[in-house]
Amino acid sequence: MIQTDYHAYIPKTNCKDKDLSKFTSILLVLSCICLFSACGKSDENSPDVSNVSPTLPVSTPNANLQNQVTPTPTPTVETTNSPIGKFDFKNYTYPLPRGWQGGMREITLENGKAPLSMKEDERKIGASFVKTKFGEVTGDAQDEAFVSIKIETGGAALPQVVYIFEWKNDKPELIWYFRTGDRADGGLRDLRAENGELVIELYGQDRYIFGDVETMKVTGDEEQLCCPTFFTRNRYKLTGSRFVLQGKRETYSIADPNAPPIENLGDKKNEEDKKGKK
Repeated sequence: MIQTDYHAYIPKTNCKDKDLSKFTSILLVLSCICLFSACGKSDENSPDVSNVSPTLPVSTPNANLQNQVTPTPTPTVETTNSPIGKFDFKNYTYPLPRGWQGGMREITLENGKAPLSMKEDERKIGASFVKTKFGEVTGDAQDEAFVSIKIETGGAALPQVVYIFEWKNDKPELIWYFRTGDRADGGLRDLRAENGELVIELYGQDRYIFGDVETMKVTGDEEQLCCPTFFTRNRYKLTGSRFVLQGKRETYSIADPNAPPIENLGDKKNEEDKKGKK
């Protein structure tokens, strides 16, 4: 409220002039009454805002941001609209990689299982279906199937075999398969498609698929099978009839997810060993 000095409006007079003094006093009283009456009266044209909630400003997205499109990798999913998605891989015959046959060249799953037999006259390894994932890695605009099965040898090991199928001539056609290790010892961590490439992650340091069925291992990379502390990420691209390793082999620390990957760790260790022997 603006403070007004009402005495400033009182004309200077002689105190002996009683009539003028009375007139001034009356004028001052009337002015005060009018002033307080105006303050107490509400303006009929002013809105009542006592019960109105404050309105927060609404942020409008930047038009340029709305038009931006961020490229994303081709996802790997467990369902697909491609014809291969309807095939029953739980009832199928798979070839076995070398070193695991035990006299067997293939193994047949029935309802996702192949029984293990330890009989002397009928030794057979067993197997069980793990998962089928789908993604595009051949450039034909159709998803391929990535099938993983677990091998049962009668021991504590839990190795897996991965099969890559494309859909051709109305049936699945095997284009690559490889074996992985056992948990921390080169076991399969993840398998997916990204930007037309096949990404394979194996537990352990600088682990990668060499050739068609072998898993390479860095000397001295031993730890408890239950508790891996590293994994290696590799990318493969179909070149002709073979999947070829692309770029660097990247070793990641599980204990420190923020640590940058170590590239081609095995090569660096080999160089250090050679320098140490000189």
